Order: sequence, then structure tokens, then C-alpha cells
Amino acid sequence: MKVLVTGGAGFIGSALIRYLINETDNSVINVDKLTYAGNLESLKSVATSDRYFFEQVDICERNELENTFKRYKPDLVMHLAAESHVDRSITGPAEFIKTNIVGTYTLLEVAREYWSTLSESEKGKFRFHHISTDEVYGDLPHPEEIKNKSDDLPLFTEQTPYAPSSPYSASKASSDHLVRAWLRTFGLPTIITNCSNNYGPYHFPEKLIPLVILNALEGKSLPIYGKGDQIRDWLYVDDHARALYKVVTEGVIGETYNIGGHNEKQNIEVVKTICDILDELVPKEQSYAELITFVDDRPGHDRRYAIDSSKMNKELSWNPVETFETGLRKTVKWYLNNQDWCQNVQDGSYQRERLGVLANSLNER
Repeated sequence: MKVLVTGGAGFIGSALIRYLINETDNSVINVDKLTYAGNLESLKSVATSDRYFFEQVDICERNELENTFKRYKPDLVMHLAAESHVDRSITGPAEFIKTNIVGTYTLLEVAREYWSTLSESEKGKFRFHHISTDEVYGDLPHPEEIKNKSDDLPLFTEQTPYAPSSPYSASKASSDHLVRAWLRTFGLPTIITNCSNNYGPYHFPEKLIPLVILNALEGKSLPIYGKGDQIRDWLYVDDHARALYKVVTEGVIGETYNIGGHNEKQNIEVVKTICDILDELVPKEQSYAELITFVDDRPGHDRRYAIDSSKMNKELSWNPVETFETGLRKTVKWYLNNQDWCQNVQDGSYQRERLGVLANSLNER
């Protein structure tokens, strides 16, 4: 098959493409605008494959998308292109509205137009897989808020109502609704997945885990929002890539599948675990944990996310392979061994400073 992947130079997209090239016989068309978070260095290991093709295209540019579809005639579309950093969405939401909503609309229309030209047998094989986030659901009760401690903590299921909190999650919720509407109204064969927090190699250093690793190695402070008691479900990115391929090849049209790592951890726990691993691998006179500092919380910060991925297990026989401990150790070692990549992806416009503080200061007025 020919698989068109949008956002393939990003963190999850590049992991998916490496999986597709290394573990399947499919051809891959990588469509990426190459924003600050997209880097072709993440695909060096597969870039020379005769089954890999790259097109630098903005998904908001309809003519360029149409030309790409005509040139490659994809069998599957896996849509990962998105602005995805919550703090950036607080500082500048406009780009999130443009890329995540208008871009998804444009891609849906181009895909629909292309799909309408296919033969009946080709139409039957075509899939439009939209990759989304658990943040569209809002947040869940924190253990501190549960009166009866014996009660099971609630999880996000595929039936959980949407209640996004940030400009980022609201834009992703909007794109999810568009994808469902294009199935119901136009018959475009779509599938949606919503995943928990990803981590692993090639993650841009604005996100928590790579930020902490790189700051610690340089002796910089390790900023923790609020008390650090926010809980996330952590999913190793290669496990996510396997799940995405399962869904696009075996999932049912019109269905939504939640993909989680079964690893609920408080942010402070994640940071301390990274410090423990670094204390072991790159010991210094003092523990890296002494670099931890607590800063004002993010506006509208969700306290807890947790995914129920039992549908993935029951219907598609998928479960994550990595535990949080094994995945995090692999991740730390990767960053220690790939300092050149870390330097190359950080241009002069981002020096691991905190983002989203402008909205915070306005919020306090």
C-alpha cells in the first residue's frame, strides 16, 4: 500500500514512518511543512529507502495537497500534522486554529475529492485515519478529589464527552468533529484515535521529558508547574506507532480507539525518576533532583488524564510493550547518545525558555 502521512517529520509522525519502512512493505509519502518541531534528521535512518518519499507541503495549501494526491495516489491517509504544545497555544492560539482546524478541513476536502475518483474496489480499501489526543476530553478527577478511596478512578473511554480546556485541545476537538462529519455527511471512510502523552527518542525539547533531561545535563533548573501533582498516562512512542498501524489496517470505519500506555504518573514523579536515572548514568557530586524548582502553574492546567485502552486490546489485540521504567530508561540513554540531534533541532528562536507566561500575566490582571 501507499501510505500518506501528514506531519511525518514530527515526533510521533517520524516514529510512525520509521515503523512503516522498517516493519512493513508499504511505501510512505511524508507530507510536512517543516515547522520548528518538524525535522528530517529524525528520518535519516529511512530516508534512503526507495519506498520513502518526502513532499514539503502545508496542509492548508489546497492546490499543493491536490497535486500530491494526484502524484502518489495513496491508499491510506494518516493525519498527524498539528500544532501540539499547550503552552504555545496559550501564547499564540491563532496558529493552532489555522493548522489544526483549517488544515484538517482542507485535507478532508482534498481526500474526499480524490476518494470520489476511485473505483469501487479502491474506495473499499481507502482509509482516512485522524490521530488526535486524550486532551479533547478535558480532565479527570484527581485521587485527592475522590472521597471514597476504595473507588476505582475513572478513565477516559471512547464515549467520554468532550470538554477541552486549552486552545490546543479545543482545536483538536474541533478537528475530531470535522472528521466525524465528513464520514456521516459525505461517506468518507474515517477512523479516529485519541492517545495519551507520548515520550521517547526524537522528542522536541519543549516537552517535559526531553526538557528535563537536557536542562539537567546542563545544570539548569528543572521547572515543575504548581505542585507537580498533575497526572498523565505515559505512552512510549514506538508502542503508539504499532497501535496506529493496527488501527488503520484492522480498525472499523467510523470507530474511535483510545490508545494509552497504562502508566499513570505525577509530573513530579516523572522528573524525579529521570533524575535517578541520570544520577546512575552520568553521576555528579550532587543529585540532579536538587535542580528541581516549582513555578506558577499553567493557566487552565488539567490535573489528570488517564486512558482506558481496553477496546484496543479486545478488538485489535494491541497492548503496549514498554513499561514506563523501560521506556524512560531507553529515552534518557537516547538523549545522552544523541546530543548532536538535540543541538541541531534547537534554533535561535527557542532556548528552552518557558512559554505561555504572557497569557498567565494577563490572567492575573
